[in-house]
Amino acid sequence: MKKNAPPAKRPDLWAERFFRYLEAEQNASPRTIRTYRVSLLAFRAFRPGSDWTRLQAVDFRAWMLELMNSGRARASIRTRFAALRAFYRFLLLRQAVSKNVLLEVVLPKPERQLPRFLTTGQVETLVETPGRNTKSRQAPSWMAARDAAVIELFYSTGMRLSELVGLNVADVDAINESARVTGKGGRERICPVGGPALEAIQRYRREAGVHAGPLFVNKSRRRLSGRSVHALLRLRLRQAGLPADLSPHKLRHSFATHLLDNGADLRSVQSLLGHASLSTTQIYTHVTIDRLKSAYFAAHPRASMP
Repeated sequence: MKKNAPPAKRPDLWAERFFRYLEAEQNASPRTIRTYRVSLLAFRAFRPGSDWTRLQAVDFRAWMLELMNSGRARASIRTRFAALRAFYRFLLLRQAVSKNVLLEVVLPKPERQLPRFLTTGQVETLVETPGRNTKSRQAPSWMAARDAAVIELFYSTGMRLSELVGLNVADVDAINESARVTGKGGRERICPVGGPALEAIQRYRREAGVHAGPLFVNKSRRRLSGRSVHALLRLRLRQAGLPADLSPHKLRHSFATHLLDNGADLRSVQSLLGHASLSTTQIYTHVTIDRLKSAYFAAHPRASMP
């Protein structure tokens, strides 16, 4: 290294320590670490050679303004600043800074995006599709029954993808028509399960010979992964002639929207979805109200101005 080389790399030692801390002490996922690394490097490109411990809130406000002016989505900006805030919490913990300057930066409010969902007719088409087996000749015959059970259970309970793949056989109580689900933060809740979903599960278990352990398995008899559920849903959506980009979470959205459309109260839907806050559930009321307004203006003879 040259004697007169600028000490620009030294501040980045803090970033590398932060990434090691995330991996070793916080048990962060590789994806989280990768996201944080991209965010920190993006800021370093904006303020090259700057010392992390000497930066002020005004520096980060300037970066946020540049991101907004470049047309970057608010969600992306918030993700990048979440990484920076976590980094400065680490610097504060290590006493490298006296305060978290990122707390002085007001972030743009998240964009409200109404959830996409299937109509009841589309759901009916989708749940009937796995009557045909998968297109792979090497796939076991019971996989069609499994796919049907997965789709039926998603729509019947509105549970999250992680909750569904985490289910064990013992978690489904056919007598009491319910399933014990472990949600976010390890919180357990009981989800009512409809008759069609219970029948689909019984058929799948019978055909697949699943008697204990993970409820949904792959052809190697290991627990079905979330990635595999995405794949099977894409296949069944294509077979049903529906948009293949509809994720498992859209079945959760469909569950909540259809409940509210048919008179369920918001508190009940909140409990069924496992939302900690009612405000999270309230986004579905916007969907329902918008649909009601559309129906009103389309059908009422005096809804529009002459």
